[in-house]
Amino acid sequence: MVGAEALRQFGVTPSCARVTRQGKLITAAGVSAGIDAALMLVALECDRATAELMQLFIEYAPAPPFTAGTPETATPAIVARARAFPRQRSVT
Repeated sequence: MVGAEALRQFGVTPSCARVTRQGKLITAAGVSAGIDAALMLVALECDRATAELMQLFIEYAPAPPFTAGTPETATPAIVARARAFPRQRSVT
């Protein structure tokens, strides 16, 4: 998690979960994780069968072309590049 250090500065405990639920709050990180969160909300508000029906309707069956989706699965070079990225941008 590249931004984990920044989150800790605000008293947040980062999680590796795609979707996190704490009480009435649900958070998701990323585009496909947002779909995961939406399906979780449907399951909570309706039921699992309705959420699965919605998943089928949108034909959501993620199969990423690469394994660089987390720091644990990305190569060290890609992780280093991601960590350096904010420092590489120039402000004009």
